[in-house]
Amino acid sequence: MSQNEFLIKRVDALQVLDSRGDPTIEVTIVTVGNGVGRAIAPAGASRGKYEAIELRDGDPKKYRGKSVYKAIENIVHYIGPAIQGLDSRKQRDIDHLMIQIDGTPNKSRIGANAMIATSLAIAKAAADTARIPLFQYLGGIRSNALPIPMLNIINGGAHAGNELAIQEFLIVPIGFDSFSEALKAAVEIYKELKNILKEKYGAAAINVGDEGGYAPPMKTTNEALNTIEQAIKNSGYGLGREVFISLDAAASQFYNDEKKVYNIDGMSLTTDKLIEFWKKITEEHPILSIEDPFHEEDFESYALLRRELKDRVI
Repeated sequence: MSQNEFLIKRVDALQVLDSRGDPTIEVTIVTVGNGVGRAIAPAGASRGKYEAIELRDGDPKKYRGKSVYKAIENIVHYIGPAIQGLDSRKQRDIDHLMIQIDGTPNKSRIGANAMIATSLAIAKAAADTARIPLFQYLGGIRSNALPIPMLNIINGGAHAGNELAIQEFLIVPIGFDSFSEALKAAVEIYKELKNILKEKYGAAAINVGDEGGYAPPMKTTNEALNTIEQAIKNSGYGLGREVFISLDAAASQFYNDEKKVYNIDGMSLTTDKLIEFWKKITEEHPILSIEDPFHEEDFESYALLRRELKDRVI
């Protein structure tokens, strides 16, 4: 295979709609060897103050200000011309080049949405040019760990209108030999959870939240975890062996800055008490990971909990 085949030949960008019906960017990268990579920029409902800026137009007449034509123009006029002819395998160099083109600490000039979609599309195009799956391209041709899905099945916090403080309860089907088997297990658990929620709380409990998980009228973290565990067991899968649970706490959303407490499960917890809360949760349930367990500026508590729970804290 010629080295020239990996050179970027074409960069296209267009506006598409995400799972919420909001505009976002899709980038297509084509290499000289006709490898094609497409990627869509993700967006979240809750954002931290230090997160990179997704560039939106702010025109109330276009998708209530959420259109992304400015970011697309930045790809067409700045990113595209700069990366055409570059080796798509030089991921780090190209990412660094985009950061230099932007020139701001939070990617607010070019737009993080423009940059992430481009970066992901480049990786996919390089993999397609090499005629290997993306996971092998990223992990090495001899990599033997398949991608593992994390699926959001109960919503709380900013993603729902219930009383759950934690934003996302996810299942992670880790003990399977193929992605398709893992996905099958997740779907069966999701459907079983629907039956449990409908029987226990009524038909309104199977309405979904902002990211597709159910938004039942639950009040506590343990109530949600116990129900998920029941769905896993009822579906015939090994809890803590084949299927684990992950949490995206988004704790900044339930932190009271004035009182310096976290409002969760009907309690107002100090930071020390919240650390104990997380430790107890991981002792009682098969928790694989906890994302954003503290206020976004509380780096000290994050470090303390990570010393206790190791790489389960992200």
